[in-house]
Amino acid sequence: MIEKEKTVYEKAVLIGIITKNQDEDKLTEFLDELEFLTYTAGGEVVKRFTQKMDVPNPKTFIGSGKMEEVLAYVEQHDIGTVVFDDELTPGQQRNIERLLKAKIIDRTNLILDIFAQRAQTSYARTQVELAQCQYYLPRLTGLWTHLERQRGGIGMRGPGETEIETDRRIVRDRISLLKKKLLTIDKQMATQRGNRGKMVRVALVGYTNVGKSTLMNVIAKSDVFAENKLFATLDTTVRKVVIGNLPFLLSDTVGFIRKLPTQLVESFKSTLDEVREADLLLHVVDISHPQFEDHIDSVSRILEEIDSVDKPVIMVFNKIDAYEHETIDEDDLTTEKTEIHYTLDEWKQTWMSRIGDNALFISAINKENIDTFRKRVYKEVRDIHVTRFPYNNFLYPEFVEE
Repeated sequence: MIEKEKTVYEKAVLIGIITKNQDEDKLTEFLDELEFLTYTAGGEVVKRFTQKMDVPNPKTFIGSGKMEEVLAYVEQHDIGTVVFDDELTPGQQRNIERLLKAKIIDRTNLILDIFAQRAQTSYARTQVELAQCQYYLPRLTGLWTHLERQRGGIGMRGPGETEIETDRRIVRDRISLLKKKLLTIDKQMATQRGNRGKMVRVALVGYTNVGKSTLMNVIAKSDVFAENKLFATLDTTVRKVVIGNLPFLLSDTVGFIRKLPTQLVESFKSTLDEVREADLLLHVVDISHPQFEDHIDSVSRILEEIDSVDKPVIMVFNKIDAYEHETIDEDDLTTEKTEIHYTLDEWKQTWMSRIGDNALFISAINKENIDTFRKRVYKEVRDIHVTRFPYNNFLYPEFVEE
């Protein structure tokens, strides 16, 4: 019997700071997400370090005392990777690496690395490489100290590993070449979208790991890769879906995240053309996540960036099967009831009530309330279709029974 090869995770520590704009609760929330990102990239977080500062240290991000504490832990526990929650300047990265003698990764580099792992198609790989080149260009000096040690693993995938002798001019030429390549592919994709005719287009959008691909598989009866890791899907998948007798196009797009690297927003803007050209957005939300309201805000900001904030939106609150609320003992007179104590029914009475029938509560994985979801999407798609083709009104009844 052949034994399965065990996954070996890199030991990593996380570092974040508490500032006037980011309190301890917010930092804990970001570090939780950073830990999940690290796990997704192939790392195991063994400790977190935090420090309260007005502004980051311009030379080393954290103070000298905290840096000594981190150094002692890194040396004692043989830690190879140190991950910072915010983007480091090239100077900070060089200084920190010199002090800690370890691989220094910031949030941006970590996300880029995950994208490098997840990119399956030539288009996605080109987009990721462009983002990586733009990130590495001002960091070439610091990058070579990494490469002299020939390290692999988190943060070391992509163009840097194979282009040790490259210089700034060659990287700039590479960026120019990649942009031209993307432009060519964009034109091809625009032609493909044009060839789809005037079918109604619906796009799934949302934070990463909220269940968009799972919902796509349920609705489109397709086989889109879905996994409980961040950024499981990078390439936009488009499927023809028929509800009742009404056909439309459904696309599953890359997930969003807070502090999304600028390079990635720029590189993936063309991928998000599916969102820009959609007639209807299904904004999928993981309601079981404690910070789902922050996730909604993050997605809304990115939709604004790509000029898609004014489109018709149905809010799809997914993972109701996993939702849990904290309870307060009847005899406890000191604990104040807050949002963490809300039941689903109580949430429905909050700002969600103002959305009306544009708020749906489902479990894609358990197929709970999926019939209600289908009927609501059918109604919206039908209205768009009939407005576009009034003479087709008689073809589609106002209500469809599955």
